[in-house]
Amino acid sequence: MVTSLCPAVDPCCHFPCQHQGVCMRVGLAGYECDCTRTGYFGTNCTSPQLWTRLHDLLKPSPAFYHFVLTHFRWFWDIVNSTFIRDTLMMLVLTVRANLIPSPPTFNSDYGYISWEAYSNVSYYTRVLPPVPENCPTPMGTKGKQQLPDPQLLAERFLRRQKFEADPRGTNLMFAFFAQHFTHQFFKTSGKMGRGFTKALGHGVDLGHVYGDNLQRQHQLRLFRDGKLKFQVVDGEVYPPMVTDAPVHMVYPPAVPKEKQLAVGQEVFGLLPGLCMYATLWLREHNRVCDILKREHPTWSDEQLFQTARLILIGETIKIVIEDYVQHLSGYFFSLKFDPELLFGTQFQYRNRIAVEFNQLYHWHGLMPDSFIIQGEEYSYEQFLYNASMLMDYGVEALVESFSKQSAGRIGGGQTINANVLHVAVGVIKESRQLRLQPFNELALQSSRSCLSKLCLMVTLTPGWSGLVPGLQGSSLPRDGREEEKAAELEELYGDIDALEFYVGLLLEKPQPNGIFGESMVEIGAPFSLKGLLGNPICSPEYWKPSTFGGATGFEIVKTASLEKLVCLNVKKCPYVAFHVPDAAEKNRPQGGGPSTEL
Repeated sequence: MVTSLCPAVDPCCHFPCQHQGVCMRVGLAGYECDCTRTGYFGTNCTSPQLWTRLHDLLKPSPAFYHFVLTHFRWFWDIVNSTFIRDTLMMLVLTVRANLIPSPPTFNSDYGYISWEAYSNVSYYTRVLPPVPENCPTPMGTKGKQQLPDPQLLAERFLRRQKFEADPRGTNLMFAFFAQHFTHQFFKTSGKMGRGFTKALGHGVDLGHVYGDNLQRQHQLRLFRDGKLKFQVVDGEVYPPMVTDAPVHMVYPPAVPKEKQLAVGQEVFGLLPGLCMYATLWLREHNRVCDILKREHPTWSDEQLFQTARLILIGETIKIVIEDYVQHLSGYFFSLKFDPELLFGTQFQYRNRIAVEFNQLYHWHGLMPDSFIIQGEEYSYEQFLYNASMLMDYGVEALVESFSKQSAGRIGGGQTINANVLHVAVGVIKESRQLRLQPFNELALQSSRSCLSKLCLMVTLTPGWSGLVPGLQGSSLPRDGREEEKAAELEELYGDIDALEFYVGLLLEKPQPNGIFGESMVEIGAPFSLKGLLGNPICSPEYWKPSTFGGATGFEIVKTASLEKLVCLNVKKCPYVAFHVPDAAEKNRPQGGGPSTEL
């Protein structure tokens, strides 16, 4: 047992236990660090065991991995055509898996392991326990006794001054997919509290298509041939109106019910880009039902519906891994969705969404400054809740316009359009309500290792780091603006170890030619991969043709892509991708749109 130097303070406020060691207060002034299975020992879990020393000695840095995977295209073209691809993909899926506790450990109410934290899926889980109550400062013992005003932080460090297109060519098709996809499992319950979720599936369950409860699902179903309700406008299928599918949707009072689209997620009426994806998945569900009906004419409506849902879940996971994550990574190595790669390993086929993942995924920097649809520019005011735009332009026109319009960079600071800055302010306030540990603690626990623990956009000033991952800060160019921002941060927080998690992620210097910094990748990737491959359909018990209605349904899952999702459900296939076309790279237009949670 160790005795704290300050008996009036919970010693765990100092975050003494490193490398995911668990701090437990003992008596009035002491603490113990449980270093079990961390690879470290000693009072604070700081002394590496022999195998840990060898592992750390031989393990390349994340910056090195990123460099190799984003260079040497000729080499990766060879690898992608051989069996080595499968071996490397298995490593991609497993190397970070141990960073996500399974089963879950803590939640917003319990900073220690308890049955409630494990069993009550109404809570978001969390990787690290909250900052202990009654600490000297909100961030434990470091920094000032009062954190900076969230609005001030957002205005000074997050608000965009000038639009900067993502150098990787990310477009609004990607931005709206990110928002549409994540809203099936990021559904914070305002009534119960910020630590609670309404998405009890905690993963890819397509609750944003089918609803997050049975009553909503039934209101959206046609109960004939397994299909969802729909309407036909000018020969094209669209979601029904609320008058025909009486689900609760979030629209301004001025929008009558006969003009409110009814879809699985109640906030999707906010943006035409979300309605576009809702329409595509509605069409895909009903298309798959037609295929299943032809192959299984004796099946009931219920079996057709349930099997089609499993197929669409599989399609979603494949598109996310092979199109979405592939683009996001910038890797020349081709990612592969193949659950069988994990069948010979121990893997938990269950997932829980963590508070840290929810916080991390607020990517409002993607949203540029206006929307360009077929050459016509729309402001935020004109775009919000403009459901008629979907049917006026049609799905093809929206897909092509969003695919050709650049999204903004997420990391590096000052990347968020003023119209959605309030969401960032809300994220900062939420992190304080949930007592999230500081950025450095999250970074260190995820095995990140910058020389001064934090890799910010700013250059070195006393006590503050301006490091690109793995590089000396002194090798970076300095300018007056960066020095000024560093000084402002130091003045506001008082200590680098008091910098908040979300703020640190957004201020971190982006990777070369990247959309955000290394910490976003290193902390976020384990959540993403575990959430995707931990889906039940990826388990040995589910991953077989009969689950998906036979060989035909299984093939739909195995061959799914973003392009097929669009082109099989429209009359004329438009340009569709998660990056702007080469012709648009040279002169990317500005544009953008808001969100509640990306």
